Amino acid sequence: MAARKNLTTTNHLRHLESMATHPSGAGKIPRLNAVILGESLASEEDDLVFPSHDFSQQAHVPSPQKYLEMYNRSIVDPGGFWSDIAAEFYWKEKWGQQVYSENLDVTKGNIKIEWFKGGITNICYNCLDKNIESGNGDKVALHWEGNEPDVDGSLTYRQLFERVCQLANFLKDNGVKKDDTVIIYLPMLMELPITMLACARIGAVHSVVFAGYSAESLLQRIMDCKPKIVVTCNAVKRGKKVLNLKEIVDAALSESSQNGISVDSCLTYENESAMKKEDTKWQKGRDIWWQDVVPKYPTTCDVVWVDAEDPLFLLYTSGSTGKPKGVLHTTGGYMIYTATTFKYAFDYKESDIYWCTADCGWITGHSYVTYGPLLNGATVILYEGVPNYPDSGRCWEIVDKYKVTIFYTAPTLVRSLMRDGNEYVTRYSRKSLRVLGSVGEPINPSAWRWFFNVVGDSRCPISDTWWQTETGGFMITPLPGAWPQKPGSATFPFFGVEPVIVDEKGKEIEGECSGYLCVKSSWPGAFRTLYGDHDRYETTYFKPFPGYYFSGDGCSRDKNGYHWLTGRVDDVINVSGHRIGTAEVESALVSHPQCAEAAVVGVEHEVKGQGIYAFVTLVEGVPYTEDLRKSLVLVVRNQIGAFAAPDRIHWAPSLPKTRSGKIMRRILRKIASRQLDELGDISTLADPSVVDQLIALAHS
Repeated sequence: MAARKNLTTTNHLRHLESMATHPSGAGKIPRLNAVILGESLASEEDDLVFPSHDFSQQAHVPSPQKYLEMYNRSIVDPGGFWSDIAAEFYWKEKWGQQVYSENLDVTKGNIKIEWFKGGITNICYNCLDKNIESGNGDKVALHWEGNEPDVDGSLTYRQLFERVCQLANFLKDNGVKKDDTVIIYLPMLMELPITMLACARIGAVHSVVFAGYSAESLLQRIMDCKPKIVVTCNAVKRGKKVLNLKEIVDAALSESSQNGISVDSCLTYENESAMKKEDTKWQKGRDIWWQDVVPKYPTTCDVVWVDAEDPLFLLYTSGSTGKPKGVLHTTGGYMIYTATTFKYAFDYKESDIYWCTADCGWITGHSYVTYGPLLNGATVILYEGVPNYPDSGRCWEIVDKYKVTIFYTAPTLVRSLMRDGNEYVTRYSRKSLRVLGSVGEPINPSAWRWFFNVVGDSRCPISDTWWQTETGGFMITPLPGAWPQKPGSATFPFFGVEPVIVDEKGKEIEGECSGYLCVKSSWPGAFRTLYGDHDRYETTYFKPFPGYYFSGDGCSRDKNGYHWLTGRVDDVINVSGHRIGTAEVESALVSHPQCAEAAVVGVEHEVKGQGIYAFVTLVEGVPYTEDLRKSLVLVVRNQIGAFAAPDRIHWAPSLPKTRSGKIMRRILRKIASRQLDELGDISTLADPSVVDQLIALAHS
């Protein structure tokens, strides 16, 4: 494919170029004090945070100029840019002359994205064999930290390779072939990435289901992808709570066989700290104990070489219709994109110890626990438990124990630890930390500052990443050595990504603006389809604005070109004609010193069309009072305007969250609109009893 047309300063790059002309790289920003990392605290007034000189000097991308040079090339000559990076990986056969082909315009035919087609490779080979061959066989690949503080383990790259090969041989022996699907329903044990890599090694497609989803959710996924085998464990302990995973799998498999989809084998790992073998229900002929069979297999296994466009994994994400969407990622482009985004967004160095708190049941665990880090030869930490067990200092205890240098987590976790107080953080050293990261939702500025000032001792840049299950990897993210940061902004696009903000008619808006976030042109990590439903793929992501990938998110761009995510556009409340992003109101509420967390939903209002209903969790020990309610409303009025003031503040001891920390706004909408008989499945919540508490407080 020919190079994309040359860029002029009339488009979004104009903002970046104007900034790069200033020696500081910050542009002329009035009324702001620049903060140099490690020298002073970021406060409400200090809206620009610069990397220290030493950090920038040693960074992969040390300046705005270097970023612009690389970014410009990635947009003008994507084929050349990504080919040069792809050449650093192992390919059995190189791709053809055409590096990529794309059609993102539904009016011009079927949506199609292909990268490196004809190139033959294997992602497991690049994660393991390649690292061993380059002399890193004895480097630790995985440190595993159990739920209890004194339970742990680790595997070098060579040991991980042997475990992966044993399981791959078992899968082959049990009839799993190239393109067959394997469902993985495992908690954060080392066996989870081992199973992902074993599937990839033999060309099988893995579909990880978060271990905690209900039997009904697991059933939907089994019915859709018809797996050859299910891999699980008998139980897991998260904090003090034991989850009987095998029972959930049994219920799903029983139901699926009644619906005509039977699964021949259920490989079950004995997680003895949570449940003993003898207490586990068992179905002879179908169920197999992992420890009884897998270790008997040979520790080498031939690689099944696959085309770059062959499927790697299916990951189901919730759909607005209730039926989960099977997001399909292929091998080659995804491999190159996750490896590259990991390297640059975290400024990864060989000596780094990396910890991402996400579970492999979500895309973050695929791209930034398993594939991205291992493709770079990194040492990765897996944690089985919850962040506040046995107390709220557990994260920082783990950071000190393993000398973690890069720590990547969700704003929800940051806010909950912030609520528990600084003393849980400051009792640990955390001196090893070098880079912090945020994922999953926009991080509000006050949580950003706490993360930066308290957790990172004002030394560590924060990679506040915007991306999605569908994008495969980071799309808009700070490069920690290149740009000054604004607390709460995802900053600028990653290489090869052309974000645009469009209005309701799909017209691109220039300069300082707010609208719908779309992406024009493809990138290697993009998903290729929704499994078995290409029509839904086109309708959901490409029909709203023909010619663009529509992210479903709202975004503002400020006068300096920084991007600010405003949340899902279906999380926009229309109050008397004013479109108000729920994230914006939540951010205003949590800026109040006595508010720990907030979740905002829209409810019907007979005058305004929609009203604003806010669920508010207070800082530990702060009582609910009418004065505090008024004070919270006033904060929103002052920060956004009277039109955004919440109509109702609903006190919430805690919020309904999935085990990954995602707030279930669907449930909050039902509570707010008193549709209590329509709450639906709440079994996926970390603590379903929260729902009863909120209903009880609805009348207070």
